[in-house]
Amino acid sequence: MLTTLAALKHLGIRPEDATVAVQGVGNVGYTTAKLLAQKGCKVIAVSDSNGACYNEDGIELDEVVREKELTGRLRQKICKFITNEELLELPVTVLVPAALENQIHSGNANRIKAKVICEGANGPTSPEADEILYKKGAFVIPDILANAGGVTVSYFEWVQDLQEFFWDEHDINERLERIMLRAFDNVLKVSLEKKVNMRTAAYVLAVDKVAQATTIRGIYP
Repeated sequence: MLTTLAALKHLGIRPEDATVAVQGVGNVGYTTAKLLAQKGCKVIAVSDSNGACYNEDGIELDEVVREKELTGRLRQKICKFITNEELLELPVTVLVPAALENQIHSGNANRIKAKVICEGANGPTSPEADEILYKKGAFVIPDILANAGGVTVSYFEWVQDLQEFFWDEHDINERLERIMLRAFDNVLKVSLEKKVNMRTAAYVLAVDKVAQATTIRGIYP
């Protein structure tokens, strides 16, 4: 949610004007959809392994998920059922692939219409598709940036356990937002300066940090 909103801000798009499709409505996808909806975005499609629930006027996320718990299938009275492949190609502002890897590939990348692709899953975009999307002008938030929040909060847990001091949920969310937005800004800066996509920029930063740490540590194992 945090990196998606940052990307929308960079592109000059208000959350209230953004539509969202989420492939994979598990822990990552459901939470992302719910939080983006709370920020004003209109969620128009979500999916599971059986297919997608789509309504261009917006879906009631909790109702759809409750139906899945009761019947085993995503449903809503005013919901149209489409395939996962069709969900990926919807004319939305934001696409969140939060299911399996290689869902966006060279065979469908040219048909992706989303302005922002925020990778909730690990490796949902193939290298060939990445290049196609970049040339098309789509803004891809790579997995190692978009879903780094979980590892960041795990670090918070480690720090708290070490110090035997505990923060409340508000403090955790504040610290997480500060770190994630700083990371996004740093990656975006490299992307713009070096004229590379966000994934390459993230790798450049990562390699540079490891190289600096290695130099500073010297011969220390």
